[in-house]
Amino acid sequence: MSLRLPTTTFQAVLNLGAKTAAVVPPPSNLGKPDLYGDWDEETGQSSLAVEFASGQVHLETVDDGIDYHFHTGTGDEAQRSPWPSSVTDPVVQWASLLLSDFHLRMPELLEDLEEAAAWHDEGYELYVCEVEEPTHLDLITVDIEGELLTLPWLGAGFVDHDHIDGDNHPIALLWSTVQDADGVPIAEARLDPVTELPVTTALPGVDWAEVGMPADEVLSWLEGIYLNHHVLPDAVGTLITASLERMGGVDGVASQQL
Repeated sequence: MSLRLPTTTFQAVLNLGAKTAAVVPPPSNLGKPDLYGDWDEETGQSSLAVEFASGQVHLETVDDGIDYHFHTGTGDEAQRSPWPSSVTDPVVQWASLLLSDFHLRMPELLEDLEEAAAWHDEGYELYVCEVEEPTHLDLITVDIEGELLTLPWLGAGFVDHDHIDGDNHPIALLWSTVQDADGVPIAEARLDPVTELPVTTALPGVDWAEVGMPADEVLSWLEGIYLNHHVLPDAVGTLITASLERMGGVDGVASQQL
């Protein structure tokens, strides 16, 4: 049986900006969306994924505004909106405003969230952002899931993991005999779209005696790594989602589709 660190309650006082999207929330009969935001430091662009049970819209900032495209409720790309125009228009309007609000707070808000996560990791229960002048601040309360306790790598050599091309967020486990050397793929893990749990596969042609662990033990170890890094939300991701929910006015919406 796997052991996990306990879930902890954490609070952060943050500057979330104007929250203009909260004034025009999406149709309530869609239920509460799952929200995921990101900011690319190299390009200076922000992205937002809005995922309802009945469909999804993914948006990103571009030089002349915002681009968006749709997905089905199961995550497959869609050529057109999964909703009628009477629903699509307010969803896109709200999501575009939310992305604009989020983008205006980048990178400062992300830096605050990363600092808040670091405070959480040090055992603190409250983080308050710094402001230079009187500003409206929001108190966010989140439950941060504890990580799965995993053993260090017990085989021979050294391992790393990296994203690879493919569906359902696959990663490759890379093994090498020398630290910091380019590793050879020995196993893969990806997310099962139905169970939302990791599925692991040993790659052919691997000398498991040289690796120093049997294939089944390697796959069990890789499953824990995948859960911690790619399934269980970390503190930063949890805080980003909670911030987006407050900015979008959906933090109090029922989670089920109505």
